[in-house]
Amino acid sequence: MSKSLEGKIAVVTGSGQGIGRSIAIGMAAEGASVVTNNRKPGSTGFAIMDDKLVKNLSESEIKKLKKEAEAASGDAETTAKAIRDSGGKAEPFFGDVSNFDTARDCIQTAVDKFGGVDILVNVVGTFAFSPIWEMSEETWDKVCLVKPKAHFNCTRHALPFMMEKKSGTIINCSSGAFKGGPLRQSNYSAANAGVIGLTFATAQEVAPYGITCNAFAPGAQTRASFELEAYESATPDEAGPFFDEEAKKMLTHSPSPDDVAPFICYLGTDEASKITGSVFFVMGGMVALYSEADFLYMITKEGRWTVDELKEKVPSELMKDFQSSTMKMIKNK
Repeated sequence: MSKSLEGKIAVVTGSGQGIGRSIAIGMAAEGASVVTNNRKPGSTGFAIMDDKLVKNLSESEIKKLKKEAEAASGDAETTAKAIRDSGGKAEPFFGDVSNFDTARDCIQTAVDKFGGVDILVNVVGTFAFSPIWEMSEETWDKVCLVKPKAHFNCTRHALPFMMEKKSGTIINCSSGAFKGGPLRQSNYSAANAGVIGLTFATAQEVAPYGITCNAFAPGAQTRASFELEAYESATPDEAGPFFDEEAKKMLTHSPSPDDVAPFICYLGTDEASKITGSVFFVMGGMVALYSEADFLYMITKEGRWTVDELKEKVPSELMKDFQSSTMKMIKNK
């Protein structure tokens, strides 16, 4: 290891399991002192499945689900212990950082234990399914009051310490779902789109203080991956989470979350200190950079358009050869 984060202090939320755990361990291996986090000690249970859905599975499917859940179990202390056992420095913090005051305490733990905070990686998030026309307020809030709210909470409390030092790195976990999909997750898509907007706005505001802010959408085999597969088996075809087999294959056959960690560690290094306001997709050995949401085509005229003029100009000039992914999906059905 190059110890590229030697002397830095990192807070990684949602690091009891999965991607957050891999990032926390990866940053510690690079020399950072790390505050790990999840809501409470022990397994937090299923993220998507519940007892009612589990009863719809076959015995073999239940056995497989329980085995995968056991392999994916962990909390802030087990992650911290893995770091300490490898010779690193880590302090667990238990608490739901979607609560403003709890997020403050999480950041304060890094200050009290290690002397500050140089890197904040906001990973925490959750799931809940429903067609948008049937979605309850509770189902919406379950997802959207965690992400991006928890990301904001931790960012809000970490920034004063970073601004005082005139340096720091904020890395927000989003999802490719910010563009839509899987199905019946308008709440999750909106939450992750909110993370992208939060990232762009934060990057612009804190740039004068030497602080960077970027986002990443990971593709990795996590608790959500095997639970989504079980969820599909436990629900009718018309209620499943995938809009096509390719989407299902991408999620259920994703590589290890450990593959995500190196790039996130890189974003925390001094060498990446000029990279900000950017969104990346990270899966296995692939790292991709998303484009910014800039104008693609434009039509203009002096004065107000008429509907008849727009009927002519929109298809021939504004849309030209453009088709959104949804338009393509409809066309191909």
